[in-house]
Amino acid sequence: MKLVIVESPAKCTTIKRYLGEDYIVMASLGHIRDLATSGKDGLGVNVAEDFSPTYIINKDKQHIVKELKNAMNKCDEVILATDPDREGEAIAWHLAQVLGLSVETTKRLEFHEITRDSIGEAMAHPRTIDQNLVSSQETRRIIDRIIGFKLSTLLFKKIRSRSGGRVQSATLKMIADHDEEIAKFVPEEYWSINLKIDAFKRTFPVNLIFEKDERITNGKDAQAIVDRIPSQLTVSGIEKKIKISDSKEPFITSTLQQEAFSRLKFKTKKTQLIAQQLYEGIEVDGEHVGLITYMRTDSTRLSPTFVQRATAYITEKFGKEYLGHAKKIRQVSMMQDAHEAIRPTSNHRTPESVRKFLSNDQYNLYKLIYNRTLASLMSSKKDEQMTIFLEGNGLTSKLDLTRTLFKGYEAVYVDSEKEDNHFDYFPDFEVGEKFDVTTKEAEQKFTQAPAHYSEAKIVRLMEEVGIGRPSTYASTIETLRKRKYVDNESGILTTTQQGNLTSTVLNKYFPEIINTKYTAQMEKKLDNIEDGSQSRSKILNEFYHPFIEHFNEVSKVMYKEAFTETGDSCPLCGAPLVIKEGKNGKFVGCSNFPSCKYVQKDESEKTAPIEIGEKCPDCGGNLVIREKNGSRFISCSNFPKCRFTRKIQNTNASPTMEDAKPVKDCPDCDGYLVKKKGRYGYFLGCINYPKCTHMEKITRNKRK
Repeated sequence: MKLVIVESPAKCTTIKRYLGEDYIVMASLGHIRDLATSGKDGLGVNVAEDFSPTYIINKDKQHIVKELKNAMNKCDEVILATDPDREGEAIAWHLAQVLGLSVETTKRLEFHEITRDSIGEAMAHPRTIDQNLVSSQETRRIIDRIIGFKLSTLLFKKIRSRSGGRVQSATLKMIADHDEEIAKFVPEEYWSINLKIDAFKRTFPVNLIFEKDERITNGKDAQAIVDRIPSQLTVSGIEKKIKISDSKEPFITSTLQQEAFSRLKFKTKKTQLIAQQLYEGIEVDGEHVGLITYMRTDSTRLSPTFVQRATAYITEKFGKEYLGHAKKIRQVSMMQDAHEAIRPTSNHRTPESVRKFLSNDQYNLYKLIYNRTLASLMSSKKDEQMTIFLEGNGLTSKLDLTRTLFKGYEAVYVDSEKEDNHFDYFPDFEVGEKFDVTTKEAEQKFTQAPAHYSEAKIVRLMEEVGIGRPSTYASTIETLRKRKYVDNESGILTTTQQGNLTSTVLNKYFPEIINTKYTAQMEKKLDNIEDGSQSRSKILNEFYHPFIEHFNEVSKVMYKEAFTETGDSCPLCGAPLVIKEGKNGKFVGCSNFPSCKYVQKDESEKTAPIEIGEKCPDCGGNLVIREKNGSRFISCSNFPKCRFTRKIQNTNASPTMEDAKPVKDCPDCDGYLVKKKGRYGYFLGCINYPKCTHMEKITRNKRK
């Protein structure tokens, strides 16, 4: 028996079916270990010993480790099959360390799609753990831990921001800088001329031709042009040209997130979640199959095997004239090319053939991936464009028309919506013809500020400048939202007041850390560790010592943001009360914290005590029902001078704060009757239960 360990439970059933009865397949559920929070500054790293890390098993993974060890004891061999990326390699290494496996000899499977052929190929050609890949991940984790812990502690102490980090802070700065540009934008007035002609029983919008960069800036000039436009325009020339449009490349992580946002309105987190489901597999006709390849990639490469199968499929389905070729691999900043592009695992598993097995969101995303991949291998689209020039009273205007000669890749993947002036056949315009002007008017407009960044736009910018990785785009945006640095309204990102403050402070005191070039250079250094051209020790030393020296200097001079005072004084020590920010939102507390830990209770949460008609046995005050943290109890109204309390007896008939309202006096004691709920419904019972057990049925009149 052999034990195969993967990351996700969703893969277990499929891989088990492919491997057979001689294999046990179990999941680690991601990382099982992480850096400890012990040692100097809680970093979990011993700097003096060449940044030696201390790892601990995550609390929520201890039972998984125990189960893996038990299974390992029943097996002859353990095979590691975690995800084929830097994090997956690190997970495999941690598993080897915890389970006592040899790093040099333990088999490591690498597959990029969960299909029978891919799993079989990986089993036939296993490799061992790539120590350079592990060192690269460990270096990234140590650098991010040092920056994150140090910056987060300082930011919270000084301005009460909850975190800072190498990638998240650089991303925040991009958003904050863009929002500042929008805030400073001053609209400028301009005028446009709306001109339309009537031709061939329809109306065509016509554009006046102005000198380059010429803009009408006032209504007087605009009206003067409108007055010059005659009632008829004459065709002075016709030009035709052919436009060839190539299909786009297959998806990588960033372009999939962008297109899913644009077409399906999916946020990046949702896109990655659904893509993960499609990769790990869906039950199709009784078989659990992976529908797409690995969804964290920055390579547009397609395997020769897939291209060969797809070529045959396109020829069979559409004809030879629709056959294109594989795109030249596009080099993007810091591209690793470790995986293929995101593609379907089978050409013949069309979106429609699997639709009934998928949710709407899964179907829409799979269709997007399938069609884009197929289109990338198809021939170009051929359009004919015709421009009609029209003259009138010294003014020249033009009308642009387009028709498709050959659809090419658009047989499966349409890049954009057809324009109004898109035709199957061109109207028969001829030079010298005159056409009536049906509309001529001036319209006042104002220049618009740039749009706020969308999630898709930020992902594209992160890719372009080389910060983050395909696996971190979505999580970085989610971290900024959780920290309340950005608001995310339907995928549109805007910085909050705290986000702007955080970005401003970091830009002032740590400009290099949040600089996109610095972050991109760090990613390049991590890649160098991966390919063996640079050492872990050298990069960590080059980073750590200058950073700590600068950090210590900043800690002494960085200002502390003052709390906003409420105008009231603390009832315990007399210090001013201030508005603070906690994990559950804003609250009012004492400015003298931690010496005084007074926190003002939210008035909206307070519930007025209800008298129960009894006297306090200790001081003679009135006893009342109070509520605290969702629990009810009876106490003295003279609290805190008198601290008498007692429980409300729970007989499934105890009053709630809403129901504990006097209905009438109790005939058996000096209490009163309230509405209670028992096993058989509502009834009237004495508030002094169990001392008084008087009960009455609720009659029809009493219900009224």
